[in-house]
Amino acid sequence: MADETTKPDVEQLTKRDFLISVLHGIAVTLGLALLWFMEAVRDRFFRLLERWHVPTMPWRKASAFPPGPIRRRA
Repeated sequence: MADETTKPDVEQLTKRDFLISVLHGIAVTLGLALLWFMEAVRDRFFRLLERWHVPTMPWRKASAFPPGPIRRRA
């Protein structure tokens, strides 16, 4: 039985494929770091607004129909 042990088929990466994999990992890491940084800045900004007691902007209800009489087509 020991003679029949087979190694799994392992595909060797070329230098180019290895470099692409490493660069892809670095890009993903930098992208996640950028998102984390943006979230931290947003959090600090809104905490600062809360500390200053700045109320949120009052939003008007948007309407697809402007006020005034209805115009009929002839």
